[in-house]
Amino acid sequence: MSQPAWQVCCPIPISGDAERISLAHGEGGRLMRRLIEDRILPRFGRNSDADSPGDAALLPPVDGPLAFTTDSFVVSPLFFPGGDIGRLAVFGTVNDLVVAGADPLWLSLSLIIEEGLPIAVLERVLDSVAAAATEAGVSIVAGDTKVVPRGTADGLFVNTSGIGRVIVPAPAGPGVLKPGDELIISGPVGRHGIAILAAREQLGLAPPPATDCACLKEPVQFLRDAGLFNGASAAVLAMRDATRGGLTAVLHEWAAACGHTLTIDGATIPVTPDVRGAAELLGLDPLHIANEGTMLIAASAGQGEEVAETLRSSSLTKGATVIGQVRTKTLAPVTVTRSLGREQPLDEPSGAMLPRIC
Repeated sequence: MSQPAWQVCCPIPISGDAERISLAHGEGGRLMRRLIEDRILPRFGRNSDADSPGDAALLPPVDGPLAFTTDSFVVSPLFFPGGDIGRLAVFGTVNDLVVAGADPLWLSLSLIIEEGLPIAVLERVLDSVAAAATEAGVSIVAGDTKVVPRGTADGLFVNTSGIGRVIVPAPAGPGVLKPGDELIISGPVGRHGIAILAAREQLGLAPPPATDCACLKEPVQFLRDAGLFNGASAAVLAMRDATRGGLTAVLHEWAAACGHTLTIDGATIPVTPDVRGAAELLGLDPLHIANEGTMLIAASAGQGEEVAETLRSSSLTKGATVIGQVRTKTLAPVTVTRSLGREQPLDEPSGAMLPRIC
């Protein structure tokens, strides 16, 4: 029998007689109430169901516009070097708000649990969610729990939605990019996808590659504190976390939005030795591989190095580097100069090279 996906790289030894989730935990009766009151609510600052928001969270008023995002996480395995599905769900949602120019405030947390999942595994994930929410400075204010039959959810799926207050001025977005504007990557690319692949396939790489899963709130705040969002000549024009599809996917989205060609220099793009080695061994391009704590930033012409230097003030983005620029549109929306010095089109991957990475 194959090993369950939740068990791969699981940091908890699970005995055969461990307490497990049953279908009754999702049926609205006593077991479901005990699961929520005893296992879930206390981790998010509530002591009983009486402290929960009922059918809806009542949120305090906020001055100014709000940003709202939602995401679902079906990563396999649930645990991997440097993270797990809980940490990934919180930071993935928070980062979507951060790069939109918002201060994350509230998250919802919905769990789709497979019958038979050990409760110890669920508790480990919930502890990770709570720790990540504290680190990101957000509150879990609403949630839902469902249980599905054995074999239909690969252990655990998580859905999160996030609300944040937009801090004005926010980045204008990729539609304003023009020739001469510069492109900055906040750190090495491809770490998350390679970490997931190595854990899932048990490749035995030593040391095992670790994800870059992290909260981007601090480095973006450094940019804001440096005044790089302010005024008509703001340095920071657009930000995007490079998740599924990696750096390549963001570049193509931005090229379509601005109507110009985005060109990057492959020699300047940071790639860690373990990612480079694994990618070469497996025939993958790090530019296509997912990240979960690395973002692409577009800066006004001549201000790319200032943006990169500011990002280097944060330990999370100390590898920030100017990697390219916007040019007048050519036949290819995105180009890359490879090691031999030849510029060539950088195509989007035709399908999912690494499915189930988030």
